[in-house]
Amino acid sequence: MKNITFSTVGKKLRLERILGKDNKAVVFAFDHAFEHGPSDIPINRIDPKDVVKIAVKNGFDALMTTRGTARATYKIWENKIPLILKITSKTTLRPKEQQLLQSPIGTAEDAIALGADAVAVTVYWGSPYEDIMIKNFLTISEKCDRYGIPILMLAYPRGPNISDRHDPEIVRYAARAGAELGADLIKTHYTGSTETFKEVVRATPIPVLMSGGPRKDNPTDFLKVVRSVMDAGAAGLVVGRNIFQSPNPEEISKAIISIVHENKSVKEASKFLS
Repeated sequence: MKNITFSTVGKKLRLERILGKDNKAVVFAFDHAFEHGPSDIPINRIDPKDVVKIAVKNGFDALMTTRGTARATYKIWENKIPLILKITSKTTLRPKEQQLLQSPIGTAEDAIALGADAVAVTVYWGSPYEDIMIKNFLTISEKCDRYGIPILMLAYPRGPNISDRHDPEIVRYAARAGAELGADLIKTHYTGSTETFKEVVRATPIPVLMSGGPRKDNPTDFLKVVRSVMDAGAAGLVVGRNIFQSPNPEEISKAIISIVHENKSVKEASKFLS
């Protein structure tokens, strides 16, 4: 047991609660009302409790949300689903020239106080504010390492010199940079094919989760993307809008989870859809 610290044990146990026995996870993302505004949320689900209920009811492996939503909904998720606390973000209300900066909106101490199993931090690789976000990440990482809290990095290539944020080589670079900086999990963009996303996974020595992105009109199209990233060796995905904006969130949830955890084909998973 030499060199095994208390925080090492804590981080390992928390990661296992999120990734489970098969080392895979489908994380329910719900930070959109802060970052994009409440217009991202269907009016019949504008109460955050109604959205969090979807995550808990349908067997997601973790819930990623902000500290205010976590506090407002804790009676729904407590002891039922691991919490990943999103502690950096931005609003679309800030000036255009500052849209490429993520700011602190929570702390590692907030995560401990709320009983979270991990924190989530965004870095826009290629942004003019990349240096600020790196420094913020390192400050957060120092505390999380001390307390045994894993960090999910949202490693997004985004900046004036990046014409295509889904470019395989650029996404691969961003994911690897996140791993090099000390993240424990990576969330990043889909690169358009199994072959190219396989290269992202291969270059990243920690579990890679795909970002679900905007809702697709045809849910089967989204299932094809999920199948693709799993075939590429990904550890799963972080998904929000393709669930809570769906008219049938329970159906699409079951379909996605069946692909990730049961290795179902798109055809088999589509049987959950009406």
